[in-house]
Amino acid sequence: MQRLAPACLLATLLIHAGAAFAADEPAIKTIRLTDDIHVLMGVGGNIGVSTGADGTFIIDDDMPPLATKVEAAIRQIRNEPVKMLFNTHWHFDHTGGNEHFGKQGTLIIAHDNVRERMSTTQFSRLFNTETPPSPAAALPVVTFDNTLTLHLNGHTIKAVHIDPAHTDGDAILLFEEANIAHLGDLFSNSMYPVIDISAGGSMQGMIDGINTILPMLNADTTVIPGHGAVSDIEGLKAFRDMLVLVESRIKILVAEGKTADEVVALQPSFNFDAEWAWSFMPAERWVRLAYDSIVESGPE
Repeated sequence: MQRLAPACLLATLLIHAGAAFAADEPAIKTIRLTDDIHVLMGVGGNIGVSTGADGTFIIDDDMPPLATKVEAAIRQIRNEPVKMLFNTHWHFDHTGGNEHFGKQGTLIIAHDNVRERMSTTQFSRLFNTETPPSPAAALPVVTFDNTLTLHLNGHTIKAVHIDPAHTDGDAILLFEEANIAHLGDLFSNSMYPVIDISAGGSMQGMIDGINTILPMLNADTTVIPGHGAVSDIEGLKAFRDMLVLVESRIKILVAEGKTADEVVALQPSFNFDAEWAWSFMPAERWVRLAYDSIVESGPE
């Protein structure tokens, strides 16, 4: 199959992102969670923003074309440079602004595997593309293995690496005093997720990752997903339960020897499609992705 250049992939995803780039609509939406913690929603991943005496700290930074608009939206919250940036994983819709901020002296933090993947050429089977290494200014400067704790702006912010789930470099962040969690792409609210099998991700890993972090949350936790509206623990459980049911159905069909085409025709996600399918991940693509993940993971 012909491989799309990264620029073509970007254009494709921007088209699927839709109206956020329309001239008559704002590209960035700002949501206030507390006096000093906000969420920015653009076209790519949701951005967490913490402001205060220790400086502006952000979680992810959307796609490359939005870097200046992201910065402008952050400065509307607090008019100062971004001091620190945390990437929840390596995908360009979460790290696309890294080079922009890195050149300004922003300290970039991520899991060890994020820097490794951003430093080397990556091939995505889902997108059928190669992504070249990121520029030096975009690379994380501080990396960690399992956990990292930041003490910023009056908050204890705990970063926790999740075993391969969406990718092999996923990390979630917990604002302990504020009871706010940013889960990156471990959680897509009311949207079928991307599972990056080429980067170590799997459907079962997504389920296991959510089950790992659920005990860290409670009924009052505000949950920021990687994509979709701000949610809570019940929204996260609904996402997990969708994954579990679709996986269980497809596993039965795989055990019966069904091909991917046959599984798609049987519509194992039928009762979720109306709510969860979206332009980039319609039901057929979602079922094929889940099928590939289950087949590649092998029998349990």
